Amino acid sequence: MTGNLETTNLMLGIIAAVSVLEALLIVGMGFAGLKAYRRVMTLAEELEARHVQPTMVRLNAVLEDLKTVSATVKEETERVDHAFRTTVDRVDATAHRVRSNVRLKTSRIVGFMLGVRAAVEALLTDRAPEQT
Repeated sequence: MTGNLETTNLMLGIIAAVSVLEALLIVGMGFAGLKAYRRVMTLAEELEARHVQPTMVRLNAVLEDLKTVSATVKEETERVDHAFRTTVDRVDATAHRVRSNVRLKTSRIVGFMLGVRAAVEALLTDRAPEQT
C-alpha cells in the first residue's frame, strides 16, 4: 500500500504544482489585462484631448451661430409676415373703397341708361299696334 500512497502523493504534488502555475498564470494575465486597460484608457484620453474636445468646441460654436441665425430668421419672417398681412389688408380696403366709389358714381349713369332703354322700348312697343 505504500506504493499507492507514493503514487498518490506524487500525483497530488503534480496537481498542486500545476495549480500554483495556473494561479501564477491567472495573476500574470490579470496584471497584463490591467496594463492593457491602462494603456487603452491613456490612449482614449489622449484621443479625446486631441480630437474630441476641439471638435466639440467647434461644434458648440457652430450650434451657437446656428441658434443666432435661426432666431434672426424667425424675427425677420415674423416681420415680413406682418408687413405682408398689413399690405393685403390695405389692398382689400382700397379695393372695397374703389368698388363703392365706382358704384356710387356709376349708379346715376346706369339709372339714366335704364331710363333711356325703357323709353326706347316704350316708343317701339307703342308703334307696333298701329301696323294692323
